[in-house]
Amino acid sequence: MALPRHIQFGQSDSGDYWPGFVDALATLLLVIVFLLAVFTAGQFALSQALGDRDEQLAALNARLSTLAEELNLAESENERLTLRVDTLETENAALAEANDTLTTQVATLREGLAAAEDSLMAEEGLNAEAQATIALLNNQMAALRQELARLNEALNASEAREAELEAEVVNLGRRLNAALASEVARLARYRSEFFGRLIEVLGDRSGVRVVGDRFVFETDVLFASGSAELAPAGRDSLAPIADAIIQLTDEIPDDLDWVLRVDGHTDRVPLGPNAPFESNWELSTARSLSVIEYFEAQGVPPRRLLAAGFGEHYPIAEGRTAEAYARNRRIELKLTSR
Repeated sequence: MALPRHIQFGQSDSGDYWPGFVDALATLLLVIVFLLAVFTAGQFALSQALGDRDEQLAALNARLSTLAEELNLAESENERLTLRVDTLETENAALAEANDTLTTQVATLREGLAAAEDSLMAEEGLNAEAQATIALLNNQMAALRQELARLNEALNASEAREAELEAEVVNLGRRLNAALASEVARLARYRSEFFGRLIEVLGDRSGVRVVGDRFVFETDVLFASGSAELAPAGRDSLAPIADAIIQLTDEIPDDLDWVLRVDGHTDRVPLGPNAPFESNWELSTARSLSVIEYFEAQGVPPRRLLAAGFGEHYPIAEGRTAEAYARNRRIELKLTSR
């Protein structure tokens, strides 16, 4: 006896589901295994890359130490050569003065000899005493000429040595300039990394922008109006920057003398009679010191911090609008050499 059509269809349909589920589960398992294998390979490659970077940093630190030693030696040699040049210049001046004196003496003796010869020739005969006097004067002239020639040789030798020392000083100056340029390039590289980290940390946060080689914070984000005490929101804004500075302190070599300069600026509006500060100079300096003290409290080394107050004298926005005043009220952070 044949079953109804809907009963036959139901039995056939339930029998085909199970193989499909098994295939789907098997495929999912293969995908998971493949992802685990890719993740493991990525972790291994990342550990290898980090190991290579540590070796490169160690080699760079060793090279930087060598360059610092060479720079110190070059500076010492430059000081020694400069002192030697000064000594030779003094000796050269003394020799020149002696040369002038001898030249005057020779001219005087020549005049005396000419006068004596004229006087003796005027007489009808020369006696033995006059001849001895002439011989003595001639001997003195010859000795003076020899001394003058010796002084000229010494003077020429001194001038030649002075020229050599000046060339050495110029060469050392070039080497020192090259070393200083290298230090500036090193600081610029770390400044670029520092800016990159701050940009990544701060993101699109309002009230913060980059102007040239500085990070600029509008003080309305950090302080209340007329106050130099950091607001809680201001502390939250500065916390990731303090962490970035501490990390940078650990990475920059000790022989690179750098500081983070914190500049305080205000708008041109005079302070009121009841304000806690007498001038915008004091307010801008106090705000800069507040940021410095916060960074120090977070663990930033004090020797790497520098505070400065500029009052209202360096505006970055012209005009007397509220927007211009808000832009001019700011804290600027700049990584620079000491």
